[in-house]
Amino acid sequence: MNGKDVVLSRRMALLATALGSFLTPFIGAAVNLALPDIGREWGLGVISLGWVASIFLLAAAMVLLPLGRLADMYGRKKVFTIGVIVYTIFSLLSALSPSPFWLYVFRALQGVGGAMIFGTAAAILTSVFPPNERGKALGFNAAAVYLGLATGPFLGGVLVQYLGWRSVFWINVPLGLIILLLLTKVEGEWAEAEKEKFDYLGSLLSGLSLFALMYGFSELPHSLGGYLLAAGLSIGLGFVIWESRTPAPVLNLRLFRQSLTFAFSNLAVLINYSATYAVTFFLSLYLQEVRGLSPQHAGFILLSQPAVMTLGSPIAGWLSDRVEPRIIASLGMTLTTLGLFFLAFGLSLQTPILHIIGILLLLGLGFALFASPNTNAVMSSVTPRFRAVASAVLAIMRLVGQTFSMGIAMLILGLFVGKVSLGTHLSWPFVQAARVAFLCFACLCFAGIFASLARGRIHSEG
Repeated sequence: MNGKDVVLSRRMALLATALGSFLTPFIGAAVNLALPDIGREWGLGVISLGWVASIFLLAAAMVLLPLGRLADMYGRKKVFTIGVIVYTIFSLLSALSPSPFWLYVFRALQGVGGAMIFGTAAAILTSVFPPNERGKALGFNAAAVYLGLATGPFLGGVLVQYLGWRSVFWINVPLGLIILLLLTKVEGEWAEAEKEKFDYLGSLLSGLSLFALMYGFSELPHSLGGYLLAAGLSIGLGFVIWESRTPAPVLNLRLFRQSLTFAFSNLAVLINYSATYAVTFFLSLYLQEVRGLSPQHAGFILLSQPAVMTLGSPIAGWLSDRVEPRIIASLGMTLTTLGLFFLAFGLSLQTPILHIIGILLLLGLGFALFASPNTNAVMSSVTPRFRAVASAVLAIMRLVGQTFSMGIAMLILGLFVGKVSLGTHLSWPFVQAARVAFLCFACLCFAGIFASLARGRIHSEG
């Protein structure tokens, strides 16, 4: 390709991956605003509604690692394209769900498509862009993620209020078709591990372990949760033993041993998402069920956090091409910790809305400073043949963190509220549960600051 074709292909790859990265957080944020209406239509309690969000994350986490390996073997663009198709189809079917059971099924399959998208997007950008432009491209992609988070609550609230909860799934269909059109303009394919074998047993063990751990955590404090956690840890140990011995592992464990940057950056993202993901879930229910706001009004308030994230991420990504990512990301985690402490000690039945917006702005700035520099650190720490696997590991850490966050949320809600529908008589127990959860999240995030600081350098001296 000549210079102009290379530039055009890079731009189309950036647009396609950015729009793909927009889709999954958009639907996640919009679904949070739709939960009260879904609950009212089918008479679902808080715990059941939590599974509408969590089952997507659980399914995606189970398949991310093998899909990342397949992308390195058969082509990242190919897997990304299939993911867009799967995601679009099951968004459509989610909109047509006749019962909670089928909504759970379609959301799980939607999660498989989502895993193909966000498990390969960062790897595609890392393959397309040179190192001195990589942070900026990843920052732009992170901005697209946060734009999805920003528009999800607002547009989701508008859609739910005027067109019903099913409309938040319908809107993904034309967006999926646009992405497929953009992908036709992206030249080339990236499959540096195409001659290597696929690890079927390792893929099965990783999926089963993640399922048992994530589902088991959500079932605590019931005995089933303990049994599943024990099973998940046992299977996980078997996975580690197998991966250390097989000649073609689905996850090369040497990536963790040989690179402090890779290991601690993934640990930092696991902690960060464990501490932040359920914030929107709690505040969406708080604003609508406790404060009596409409979905549209609640969505407009929740818009403040991802709006700052959208504006700040490209700048943070650009900075991470010039300043060590661990410095920028650690500052971001510090600001996030402060915001969570403010929620833990400041939320009440009558907390001024402006105070909530101020805290959301602080959380948004913290997350903007953390996310794209952290991604840049991970993707710059591996060789080309492991880029999709590294992207998948990063996405797994993110999804496991999100699921643990929702698991903590449902565990605490189960203790304070129980498996009943929210009402005025449960407003104070709900606020108490939210405050306890935010305090747990703040302590987690504080620990994450040290994991973020412990990573090594990615920029050479001088």
